[in-house]
Amino acid sequence: MNARLVAISGPVRGTVFALTGDDVSIGRESSNQIQISHHSLSRRHCVIKRQADEFMISDLDSLNSTAVNGVPVREHTLEHGDRVALGDLLFLFLLHDEEMSSISNLAHLDEGELVARSTVQFQLEGTPYQQWEKLQAVVPRMARDLSVLLKISTTINSIRDPDTLQRQLLELIFEVVPAERGAILLAEEGAQDFTSVFGWHRSSHADQPILVSRTVAYQVLRQRVAILSNDVVGSGEFEATSSLASGNVTSLLCVPLILFDHVLGVIYLDASSPAQPFEHDHLQLLNVIADIAAVALQNARHMERLESENQQLRADIQIEHDMVGESPRLRSVYQVISKVASSDSTVLLRGESGTGKELAARAIHVNSPRARQPFVAINCAALTETLLESELFGHEKGAFTGAVAQKKGKLEVAEGGTLFMDEVGEIAPALQSKLLRVLQERVFERVGGTRSIKADVRFVAATNKDLEAAIKSGDFRQDLYYRLNVVSLTMPSLRERREDIPLLANYFVAKCSGKSKRKVTGISAQARACLMNYDWPGNVRELENAIERAVVLGSTELILPEDLPEALLETESPADAPPAKYLDAIKEMKKQLILQAVEQADGSYTGAAKLLGVHPNYLHRLIRNMNLKGALNK
Repeated sequence: MNARLVAISGPVRGTVFALTGDDVSIGRESSNQIQISHHSLSRRHCVIKRQADEFMISDLDSLNSTAVNGVPVREHTLEHGDRVALGDLLFLFLLHDEEMSSISNLAHLDEGELVARSTVQFQLEGTPYQQWEKLQAVVPRMARDLSVLLKISTTINSIRDPDTLQRQLLELIFEVVPAERGAILLAEEGAQDFTSVFGWHRSSHADQPILVSRTVAYQVLRQRVAILSNDVVGSGEFEATSSLASGNVTSLLCVPLILFDHVLGVIYLDASSPAQPFEHDHLQLLNVIADIAAVALQNARHMERLESENQQLRADIQIEHDMVGESPRLRSVYQVISKVASSDSTVLLRGESGTGKELAARAIHVNSPRARQPFVAINCAALTETLLESELFGHEKGAFTGAVAQKKGKLEVAEGGTLFMDEVGEIAPALQSKLLRVLQERVFERVGGTRSIKADVRFVAATNKDLEAAIKSGDFRQDLYYRLNVVSLTMPSLRERREDIPLLANYFVAKCSGKSKRKVTGISAQARACLMNYDWPGNVRELENAIERAVVLGSTELILPEDLPEALLETESPADAPPAKYLDAIKEMKKQLILQAVEQADGSYTGAAKLLGVHPNYLHRLIRNMNLKGALNK
């Protein structure tokens, strides 16, 4: 028994999921046997359980429900051919091997051999458009056929939905070809099987599936030939598997869909009336239609993929946050936040000081189910061990000198919400063990208390410390590290996302000019070059301070290079930076003074600093920033 789910809509359309094992869960979480990252699915959406030869589907309290054949269900026994809707995704449940995945259950591929007493194979030589003059001479129904071709060319290119496009195309084909049933079978490049099959009856009320000969379909797909067969009969093996003959099929017509020398699939037609057999003219005309339709079908499939990807990306990045930037590194941060926000998993934010770890923590909270509950932050490096324990857990009256009343700690204040622990790597070892207990058991006691208090809190921690090295040195508990490092997110430094510097600078200009009540409209090209060329060891925090200084000290509506901190001006300007003669002259004078002082001090940086009247550390920084090491070593 080959039980499987075939996706017939959505971003995973055409994918076959084998139902192996007794229980197969489906949802967004990676713990599911079938994981599908789609916004309409719940984290654990449903489960399919095998009981002997039956398959039972059970909804797991999903947000967008589980439906079988259009009816929402809590539990339902699946039968062969059932349509299963999970959120916005649609699947076909199959048990038998004689049918394959399809967009429409009106088309099935038959494995049997085909026998036909009258068969024409049409080898494509060039494109059908190159044979148009020949087509004009042999088709007596040219006026009607041209009308349909015109209708096809103007209609199908305006349809973006693949199902609608295929149905419209088959309906138009039926106007010029005496087919009773039709199917469009599409394959991905390099695929060994058809990934989608759409079938359509001339009689719209017919609900019997269309049997498509797999032999013919694959011959057309692989050999790139168009096939016309009349007086079709089935072999004994074919009849035993619901053959074309059992459907009284007498004629069939199959042509390839070719675009840029790549076969996209085939158009398959058949009929049961011996009085109206397919003719060579029908074969020629269908080739022309296939040539026109191939472009529209490929575009529709491409658009469907793009829309699905775009929808997923929008779901990933449409989160509330106060971070500024659109660089690829920051977009990846947004995507991680969007994924972890909906869970209660502990998150460890890593990165240099000033990279916006607290902003990321707030974004996780704001986009989580706990958004209406408190967000409480505590800086673990700003307090002594005793004060930090009291601030974190609270204390009872009389617990220590000065404890004149009971006080709730940050854990209690954050009840139902999120606790953000900044600089968690600075927590003393004795307090680390108490924090570990809270993370493991979700209970704690106030300082001086004996009553256990439950903690319904989501933990987000941050550090700029190398915790792995701290573990090796014995300064940080390894088991606490594992509890904190459930989901790790590294915030990029500003030098790793330089394309965000102009956005951030303009944002801070608007913010600071409003606060200082001084009109500043922007940043000059020379100042912008200085900002872009600096490495920003203090990251976004340092940039904000630099802009605020420039806004306060500047005297024009534009921020100029001389308004910026001296450290930025000491950095070597890039080759394509706009000229700034005054600043270049100052830099050149500094270089000469430093070079002369080091030469007078016989290469001693300490002696040179004494001659210049500056601290040796400052001289080292100047030499490094102005790239003078090479000149001094000559």
